Amino acid sequence: MTKLEFPGSALTTDQWTQVNQLATSLSHEQAIWISGYFAGLSHRARAGAAATEIVELAPPSQVGADGAAATRLLTVLFASETGNSKTLAKALVEKAAAQGIQARLADMAEYKTRGLKDEQDLLVITSTHGEGDAPQTAVGFFEFLESRKAPKLPQLRYAVLALGDSTYEKYCEAGKRVDRRLEELGAQRLADRVDCDVDYEDAADAWIASVVTKLAPAAQAPASAPGASAATMRSGAPSPATFDKKNPFQAAVIDNIVLTGRGSTKETRHIELSLADSGLTYQPGDALGVVPRNDPALVEAILEKLSLSADAPVTVKQGTISLGEALSGTFEITALTPRFLDLWSELTGSDELQALRAPDQKEARAAFQHNYHILDVIGRFPAPGIDAARLVAGLRPLQPRLYSIASSLAAAPDEAHLTVSTVRYTLHDLPRTGVASGYLAARTEADATVPVYIQSNDHFHLPDDDVPILMIGAGTGVAPYRAFMQEREASGASGRSWLFFGERNFRSDFLYQVEWQELLKNGVLSRLDLAFSRDAAPKTYVQDRLRRQGRDVYAWLEEGAYVYVCGDSAHMAPDVHAALTEIVAEHGGLDREEAGAYLSALQRDRRYRLDVY
Repeated sequence: MTKLEFPGSALTTDQWTQVNQLATSLSHEQAIWISGYFAGLSHRARAGAAATEIVELAPPSQVGADGAAATRLLTVLFASETGNSKTLAKALVEKAAAQGIQARLADMAEYKTRGLKDEQDLLVITSTHGEGDAPQTAVGFFEFLESRKAPKLPQLRYAVLALGDSTYEKYCEAGKRVDRRLEELGAQRLADRVDCDVDYEDAADAWIASVVTKLAPAAQAPASAPGASAATMRSGAPSPATFDKKNPFQAAVIDNIVLTGRGSTKETRHIELSLADSGLTYQPGDALGVVPRNDPALVEAILEKLSLSADAPVTVKQGTISLGEALSGTFEITALTPRFLDLWSELTGSDELQALRAPDQKEARAAFQHNYHILDVIGRFPAPGIDAARLVAGLRPLQPRLYSIASSLAAAPDEAHLTVSTVRYTLHDLPRTGVASGYLAARTEADATVPVYIQSNDHFHLPDDDVPILMIGAGTGVAPYRAFMQEREASGASGRSWLFFGERNFRSDFLYQVEWQELLKNGVLSRLDLAFSRDAAPKTYVQDRLRRQGRDVYAWLEEGAYVYVCGDSAHMAPDVHAALTEIVAEHGGLDREEAGAYLSALQRDRRYRLDVY
C-alpha cells in the first residue's frame, strides 16, 4: 500500500504518522472494517454525542487475523404498512453505525432479490397485513423468498422482529413466515424472533439492543438512562417543537361536517384541521395519525359494572394517574384482546374462558373476540372485588389511528383534511361506536382540538407531473385522490387522470360531487367512472366499471399509467386486483398466469400502489 499525502490541518503531524503507519499495515478487508468503524464515530459526533460515549476499537484478537469476522456487512430489511417498521429499521441502522458496524437500510419494496445470496448478516423487521399477509409493498419479496427460486443461504446470519396485532388470529404471521423460510434455506439464526403487539416500543428497543450487541460483541453500548428508547438513543430527547406519535400536535378543528346526504345508510364526515405553527408538512398520499380518546359513556359503564372509582390511582408509564383518565386516554377498552382474555379467565376461573385459551381453539377464540367486547365480558363473567391495578394489567395501550389526508398543502396551506366514516352499530342490544371515528365525530365544538402527527406513506405518492394515473377508490378511499387532484391542479400537471369511485347511493353518498365535477370540467380530471351499488340491480361496484372500460384501462397501463387502489383490504382490493388481472389477460392476449406476472411487474416498478385497510 502506498503512503497517502499529508492532509494538512485535518490532523497533527503525530496523528498523521500513526494513521499512515496503521493504513500501510492493513489488508483490504481490515481497511474496509476500519472505514466502517470511523464512519460510526463520525455519525455519533454529528449527532452531538459526548466524547466519553465513543467506544474503543476491538483489539486485533477479536477482529481475527484474516479480518473475516470484522468485515461482515449488515443489511436491515423492512416491510411496513404504516411506517412503524421503517422507523425501527432506521433506528437500528443508526445504532449499528454508532457501534462501528457497516450497515445499510433496505425496503422490501425495492430490494433486489438476486442479492439475497450475497448477504452476510440480515436483520428483518416486518409488519403483518390483515390475517397473516405480507405488507402490500413487500408481496414480491415474500413470493420470491417462499418460491423454489430462493437460494440456499448457509452463509447468512439473521434475526427477525415481527410487528402485529394480537386481535388477529394470525398474529405476526408475516414475520413468522420470514423466520421459518430463512431457517429452511439454511441460514443461521442470530437471535430468536420477537413478536410485538401494537404496543411494540419496549420489546422492539430490547431486540434492537440485543442484536446490535451480538453483531458488535467488542463494543460497549454508550451509557444511557434505563429504559431509553431507540429514538432517544439515536438523537437525544426530542425537541419540544417536534411533533410526532409520542408528542402529537393539538390541531384546532376548523370544520367538521357531514358529507353524506339525507337518507344515507352511513355517516361520512369531512373534517378540516389546522396545522398552523406546528411545522408539520406532508405530501399527497401521506396519512394523519390521530390520537383518540375513548367514549366517556363506555368508561362510565365499565367503572359501574366493576364498582370501581374513577379517582382510584393507577401506575402507567408516564407515572400515577386516575383510573378514569387511564380508561379514557391511555388504554384500549373496546376490543377484546388475548391479553385481557387471559387475565379475565384467571380472575373469574370461568371454564368457558379457560377453554378458549387452548391451542386447538383458535377459531372459537377468534369468533368470541369478534362477538364480544371488554364490556360484554366483564358483564357476563363477573369478577367481584377486582382492583384498579389488576384491571389495567390486562389492557393494552390505546393506539393512534391513521387516516389518508384528503388535501394538499398547495391548495390548503397549514391544513389537513380528513374523510371519515363514523362507525356505528349494535352489539348485544347495545349501541357501539368506533373508537377514533366516534371521537372525531364528536369534536365539533368551537374550541375543539385533536392530537395529530404526520405518517409518511412513501409508497403512495404521486409520480411525475406528466405521468397518467388511474385512481380506484370506494367510500372514504377517495380521500387521497382529492389530495392528488388538488396537488396536480396547483402545479399545472399535464398528466392525465382517471377516477373510479364507488359508494352506495348516488343521491346521498357521492362524496365531494361538486369538486369532482368542477375538476372534470376544468380538465384537471380527465375521466370519471362511478359505481353506486344500491341504486340498481344487479349491484355494481368499481371492479365492474373497470371491466366495462377494460380496453381503455389496458391502453393506459401500456402507456405508462400508475394505478392506485385505496379501500378495504378484505373485499375491495382483492376484487379490483382480480378485475385488473382479467383486463390484462383479455386485452393483452395473455393467460391468467402471465397476466398475474404483468401486474407483479407493475408492483415491482412501483406503478401499482395500494393503500388498503
